[in-house]
Amino acid sequence: MELLIMAYALKTSCARNIIGVIPYFPYSKQSKMRKRGSIVCKLLASMLAKAGLTHIITMDLHQKEIQGFFSFPVDNLRASPFLLQYIQEEIPDYRNAVIVAKSPDAAKRAQSYAERLRLGLAVIHGEAQCTEQDMDDGRHSPPMVKNTTVHPGLELPLMMAKEKPPITVVGDVGGRIAIIVDDIIDDVESFVAAAEILKERGAYKIFVMATHGLLSADAPRLIEESSIDEVVVTNTVPHEVQKLQCPKIKTVDISLILSEAIRRIHNGESMAYLFRNITVDD
Repeated sequence: MELLIMAYALKTSCARNIIGVIPYFPYSKQSKMRKRGSIVCKLLASMLAKAGLTHIITMDLHQKEIQGFFSFPVDNLRASPFLLQYIQEEIPDYRNAVIVAKSPDAAKRAQSYAERLRLGLAVIHGEAQCTEQDMDDGRHSPPMVKNTTVHPGLELPLMMAKEKPPITVVGDVGGRIAIIVDDIIDDVESFVAAAEILKERGAYKIFVMATHGLLSADAPRLIEESSIDEVVVTNTVPHEVQKLQCPKIKTVDISLILSEAIRRIHNGESMAYLFRNITVDD
């Protein structure tokens, strides 16, 4: 709301361009329609346009298709070059590492990291994972009643319950360093469960790397008590309090690319340089 109010104030003051720098775009996970729910990202894009914004700089949108919701330019910068540099400089013997996707949904991102580092790839698949589509959203209403009257000509087919296969790790992690990559770390239960599985499969060190470290609720305590050796996130979201609670959390500074993007837009220069060496799946 503060951003919308400030943008509207600038619009009514006849500003020529209003550029919003939003490193972590809120509600970015709500970009698809689930059952009959709302697409909050579309609503937010419409509100920003109505308030008067003419350009947005953001980083690692949860889905790249979100850019299509906007009627003005969106520069979706990438944090992967900074995280790759951290792996190469701060993780000893990173050549003995394997990039891990904690679910099949994250496999493309993990593959992008693995190809640029020339490392192996592993994917965790099975019943321990809870995808966004499986979460109970409270819309199973009204409750089922046995003696309900149904229109005589209406026979709806029964939906089969989805059963996940047993947990498996596709790829060899025995005696290796496991690096789990994702875009957002919020609820860490899935990362902690993935770390336990990787430990059982023989990984001797486990790193978790992501762009946005929301780390809400009891995340610092759960990380501290887990098998995870280090959680590396960028400073798109402030997390100083979480770092005090858990020394395993490390920060990578990405202010350099944001400041360069602001400078290039202000001077009317090309933004293509900031997207060099970026793969399609990144």
